[in-house]
Amino acid sequence: MSALHTPLCDLLGCRYPVVQTAMGYVAGASLVAATCNAGGFGFLAGVTIPAERVEAEILKVKELTSDKPFGLNFHMFQPNAQQLLDLAVKHGIRAVSYGRGPDAKTIRRLRDAGIVCMPTVGALKHAQKAIELGANVVTVQGGEGGGHTGSVPTTVLLPQVVDAVEVPVVAAGGFYDGRGLVAALAYGAQGIAMGTRFLMTSDSGVPEATLARYVATNDAAKIAISRVVDGMPQRMIPNEYLAMLQKASPFKRLRIALKLALGWKAQTGMTSGHALKILWQGMRGDDAGGLAQTVMAANAPMLLQRSMLAGHPDEGVMASGQVAALIGRLDSCEEVIAGIVRVATERLQVLGELARGESHG
Repeated sequence: MSALHTPLCDLLGCRYPVVQTAMGYVAGASLVAATCNAGGFGFLAGVTIPAERVEAEILKVKELTSDKPFGLNFHMFQPNAQQLLDLAVKHGIRAVSYGRGPDAKTIRRLRDAGIVCMPTVGALKHAQKAIELGANVVTVQGGEGGGHTGSVPTTVLLPQVVDAVEVPVVAAGGFYDGRGLVAALAYGAQGIAMGTRFLMTSDSGVPEATLARYVATNDAAKIAISRVVDGMPQRMIPNEYLAMLQKASPFKRLRIALKLALGWKAQTGMTSGHALKILWQGMRGDDAGGLAQTVMAANAPMLLQRSMLAGHPDEGVMASGQVAALIGRLDSCEEVIAGIVRVATERLQVLGELARGESHG
């Protein structure tokens, strides 16, 4: 087991270098606790938990895990971002994950409180910028990953980032078993992060009808990237709703987006002033995705709720990595992580034997 114990394990306080990502409406207290109790490290999806329930979910994880370390995800654009920052410090959360957004002052406050700052990035320049602002770990997601993702595959992006930065790197995008963990370690990463693999477990809490769609998916090529939901590239399992959006006129898509945005604004308690501030920031962004990301904040979550909470996979969206096509059953988090460790250990032994054979030759 020592070969699988990396410095990331010490930094996060987990047994194995296996991270469960903060999937919106999926990564609640039960899934996070199941991951941590199995030896991995779980992130609570603070972005999609109602403000009045966030602290209760944090306390629930602590109770279910007997105070094992875990993480919290947030975005600076959400109305209760400050609440999440305060709770992370108050409850001694081990790590936080985020996209672009926190400034150096915010990150410094978290690090001064002993919190590991671990953003997810999809490009080398974003990794470098995140580290410049103070991140002390980066999760690198290649194009195979689910949800909003880029076009560069993990096998290209991961070594590029590993060679360019001096902080620990966690590999994401296309990982689901022990072979992937060994490959990531060989590239120089200190662990793997998985979303789809943990979503497709008996501990995820995702409705049965939605999980059935994931399990039935067996063609990785069909888990494709589309921009029709929010203007940003997002990898999803195809369904009736996506097919409708693909055929819809731009005017109809805008009408749908505005309706969902109003619903999101009401659900989160966002003030009109806050909404306008986010819109203005998006319009002033330094890349073409700035405004689209603003739309994403109000549009995609409402569609995810239909699948991940209401159990209507034909009426929402199902973010997914391509690995969903390789997963044919719903194991528990304990079974998933135990299987990863077993296979990784076996592969390392085989590689060790090959290396010894070459040295004797």
